[in-house]
Amino acid sequence: MALNVIMLGAPGAGKGTQADRFARAKGIPKISTGDILREAVATGTALGLQAKAIMARGELVSDEIVIGIVNDRLARDDAKKGFVLDGFPRTVAQAMALDGIMQGRDPLIIVDIVVGAEELVRRLGSRQVCERCGTNADEKNPANAGACGKCGGRLVQRADDNAETVRERLKVYDRQTKPLVEYYQARPTFKSINGARTPEQVAADLNTAIATVATGARA
Repeated sequence: MALNVIMLGAPGAGKGTQADRFARAKGIPKISTGDILREAVATGTALGLQAKAIMARGELVSDEIVIGIVNDRLARDDAKKGFVLDGFPRTVAQAMALDGIMQGRDPLIIVDIVVGAEELVRRLGSRQVCERCGTNADEKNPANAGACGKCGGRLVQRADDNAETVRERLKVYDRQTKPLVEYYQARPTFKSINGARTPEQVAADLNTAIATVATGARA
């Protein structure tokens, strides 16, 4: 069975870190909407050129284009044995489109990493990013005397990581994501896990949850 995973979680919940870790461990691609959008623009695909023109006008890329780019990415050979989606879908409309894309493939496994608001505020308030390359200082690129572990650039706090702004971002996330969670949570392949633990504990819970779903789907 292919492991087709959607990772959900608020900013600061650690879904990007967990998506990276799980994808590497299973030898499947982690597919981030931002990454594949930039790749489509850089390689000059038909959808990428449309997206580039829209972004050049300062407008948001439409659901239709984002869905098309995701569809193209999931059609590649390396995604046939599974994938981890990070940042997609963001809306019920995108989720419905993804269900259409997944027709004839193994089911989607949806994992929601849940962390309380105050813990998210604390995490994001202490988060540092590289001023030069934008990489988070995390266990993969740890801080080293205030320098980025990836490129050596200076580590700074993101302008939008102050407590007031973080709380507002979390409210927006809750409003946007609640319908998406409601869309998925009745499925037997939906799992919610506690993200307010160490990354190692969360990774262990994540592996167990996905293995349980995959076993049930095969039965």
